[in-house]
Amino acid sequence: MADLGDAKAALHHYLQATREDLIWKLDGLSEREARLPRTATGNNLLGVLKHCLNVEANYFGPTFGREFPTPEELVPMQAYEEEPQADWYAREDETKDGLIGLYRRVGVFADQTIEQLPLDAPGRVSWWRPGGQAVTLQRIIIHVICDLARHAGHADIMREQYDTAIGLRRESTNIPHDYDWPAYVTKLTTLADRFG
Repeated sequence: MADLGDAKAALHHYLQATREDLIWKLDGLSEREARLPRTATGNNLLGVLKHCLNVEANYFGPTFGREFPTPEELVPMQAYEEEPQADWYAREDETKDGLIGLYRRVGVFADQTIEQLPLDAPGRVSWWRPGGQAVTLQRIIIHVICDLARHAGHADIMREQYDTAIGLRRESTNIPHDYDWPAYVTKLTTLADRFG
């Protein structure tokens, strides 16, 4: 267990936990189920994971002068000019297991950056607006945690809509067990209808 009294260890712990939570949301899904759009804008569970692995690879790589060992596995920056959603879906030649494996390797790469540098280590985010590109490792860890946590929430809702698999994390869902969810939904619907 990380020493959560240490700022760097605490930030690193929450980043790693959120990464694992995202991967967990794909457990037990077929290729089709993982890829299937779940929203009107095409959000899908595998696409969320692919986006997040690219986020981590870029923020903990080029921002601090590092390159992921196999950059050809990532979505190149120029791809976004042709397809703005390039990192939000798995191509036909990519698989769920392959992208999960890639994310685990990206996680090791990101963890190395965090372990090797102090929180005040300077970095530069080349794709941010001019004048705002200078960052520190601490800022990037916080930025990425916020980004990943937002997408973990998206994944949680998409997975719940699919098969009601919900919860904070695999080992502790933080959800009441044996709860009468249909009655709860009816209660909330009735309450909302009073304002209709």
